[in-house]
Amino acid sequence: MGLVFANIKLSNPVLPQQQSLETNCLVDSGATYLCIPQHLALQLGLNELQKREVILAGGSAKLVPYVGPIKVEFDNRICFVGAMVFGDQCLLGAIPMEDMDLIIHPKLLKLSVNPSSPNVASGLAK
Repeated sequence: MGLVFANIKLSNPVLPQQQSLETNCLVDSGATYLCIPQHLALQLGLNELQKREVILAGGSAKLVPYVGPIKVEFDNRICFVGAMVFGDQCLLGAIPMEDMDLIIHPKLLKLSVNPSSPNVASGLAK
């Protein structure tokens, strides 16, 4: 499978007057969180809430800023999450994808809303 990218819209719900940003992000169901580069955190006016440890692809651990809340929008879906701040590109992990009920089409290299629930995000609460 190749890499999957998607355009998402990010905004700061605490500062509604702050302009939202559209960014192209890597979609990875093997990653857990939303990760954003420092310049996006600064542009959105996000505050560091705490430090968190992340395990990188090579197995090393790194302490990074955790910021939020962030409003994430894709197609007709939204969610509110925190984000790890590191790297030079946005990464959409499993938590925001699950929250918005999104799926990856590996053959098409595309992110989309769950076709079983196209109008409203659904999920398990049991």
